[in-house]
Amino acid sequence: MSDKGFCDLHTHTIASDGSDSPSDLIKKAKEAGLRAVAITDHDTLAGLTEARDACSKYEIELVPGIELSLLGPRGNMHLLGYYIDPDSKELQKVLDGVQKARAERNPKILNLLKGLGIDIKMSELEQMAKGGQIGRPHIARAMVEKGYVKNVSQAFDRYLKKDGPAYAPKSILEPKEAIEAIHKAGGVAVLAHPISLEPEPLTLLDGFIKTWTQYGLDGIECYYSEHSPDFTEYCLNLCRKFGLITTGGSDYHGKAKPYIKLGVGKGNLSIPYELVEGLKERLQSVRNADS
Repeated sequence: MSDKGFCDLHTHTIASDGSDSPSDLIKKAKEAGLRAVAITDHDTLAGLTEARDACSKYEIELVPGIELSLLGPRGNMHLLGYYIDPDSKELQKVLDGVQKARAERNPKILNLLKGLGIDIKMSELEQMAKGGQIGRPHIARAMVEKGYVKNVSQAFDRYLKKDGPAYAPKSILEPKEAIEAIHKAGGVAVLAHPISLEPEPLTLLDGFIKTWTQYGLDGIECYYSEHSPDFTEYCLNLCRKFGLITTGGSDYHGKAKPYIKLGVGKGNLSIPYELVEGLKERLQSVRNADS
């Protein structure tokens, strides 16, 4: 039990592919008893202003963040950026390119689905996204609503997952470029959910982390909804080995991932607030190195 409370450092709002507004997510975080929450929408900073206002209202600490989509050694991978400057022109230039690639991906997926007898229209997704970015979770929810699949998980398992019949890649950033972009925006760069890299054998992950640490990687998301206790411990050992900080998050998306609950994931998470303090210490080190 943490004496300082708990946090969730990986959540998504309607600004990307979650179903909650930033205000609603912060309210739920307060109701869940969290002391701090990070908004880490995919390739956008659009939800941070509303989230900051809501945090003031509900007296909960905001960790401003983002989740960047990258080209990794096993296909798509993700990098979390924390405490970035939302007004960074250099970062926005990077995001413009990433968002363009994301927008071009969605029609490709819809065309693949149409060839499989599944008719989802872009206008339906736009209505669902309510002005936010459109991603695979929106497509999955539309498939559920139109009766093509029973639930979101089935949509991904049968059609939308990597190597699925309606999968299309979207990433254009390399890890080195993304880490540099986060640092230039004054932030801390953390590898998101390393289990998604499919590191088999696990020693592959050592090599990945060694390389990315040389690029400036600051930490690893060790505590995550899909990580087993053994894999979590392996990641913690990597942090010790390479001098990296530890973070953790649920990857909450609301209705897009109904089996993931804010703050606790699948019920297997309790992320201590001390990890926020570790982020702040690393942030100061990064900024001192750049000054």
